[in-house]
Amino acid sequence: MVRYLCQLVGVSRSGYYRYFTEEAKAKRKTCHQADEVVKEIILKAFQFRRRPKGARQIKMTLEQQYQITYNLKRIRRIMKKFQIVCPIRKANPYRLMVKATQEHRTLPNLLNRQFKQGVAGKVLLTDITYLSYGKGKRAYLSTIKDAGTNEISAYEVSDKITLDIALNTLKKLKKNGRKLAEGAFIHSDQGVHYTSPQFQELVKKMGLGQSMSRRGNCWDNAPQESFFGHFKDETDLKSCETLKDVIREIKSYITYYNNDRGQWNLKKMTPVQYRHHLLQVA
Repeated sequence: MVRYLCQLVGVSRSGYYRYFTEEAKAKRKTCHQADEVVKEIILKAFQFRRRPKGARQIKMTLEQQYQITYNLKRIRRIMKKFQIVCPIRKANPYRLMVKATQEHRTLPNLLNRQFKQGVAGKVLLTDITYLSYGKGKRAYLSTIKDAGTNEISAYEVSDKITLDIALNTLKKLKKNGRKLAEGAFIHSDQGVHYTSPQFQELVKKMGLGQSMSRRGNCWDNAPQESFFGHFKDETDLKSCETLKDVIREIKSYITYYNNDRGQWNLKKMTPVQYRHHLLQVA
């Protein structure tokens, strides 16, 4: 019977009997104890700033915050063994465009998905997303993201999705005093906020160019969509009861995202660290 079962699962008989020896049991116990130690260290990174993380984020957090280096395969093995689970973002269908009036004007796609141009403050991405919180309440978040560094350079939160949310985000970018590169431009979808004459006029007054995604093509603004996905996975909006709670949570997360959350495609640096890096090598 043992021979048949071993053949069935592809295990040698000697290996089967060796598994139950005292030496093998002691070795497995030692390995498990070592894994328990590593698990506690990984949990520290997983819970850093109270933001859930995947294996890559854990690896970068361990290196940057605790000066500990673990192989990605080891981190993934420990996470699987002890069921340390990070939420996985679901792909959202691209929102239908709001039909613009005749006075609204669309613009060409100057970006053409050339997000990384090796310069901070040149390619600025903007968009608006809705946030559900409390008991059936809804808020809206408008952001401007520096595509070169992934840093959120300005944002606005509102309980209304009027033109003001987009205009105020632009005004905050100017108020923040962030130095922009020569030839800087802002890229968006063809939403009614960005085709409006008021928005386009303010963009010109700020000395920026303007670019738009092709109709119905979310990939033309993919890094901005990616930020919203991470944001919704890593924040706790369900516990927010008021708009003030939402604003507080957003401020906390964006501070964390810009200053503490290392990113694999930024040489494992945070957006702020990468901005300083680009300015040094320029």
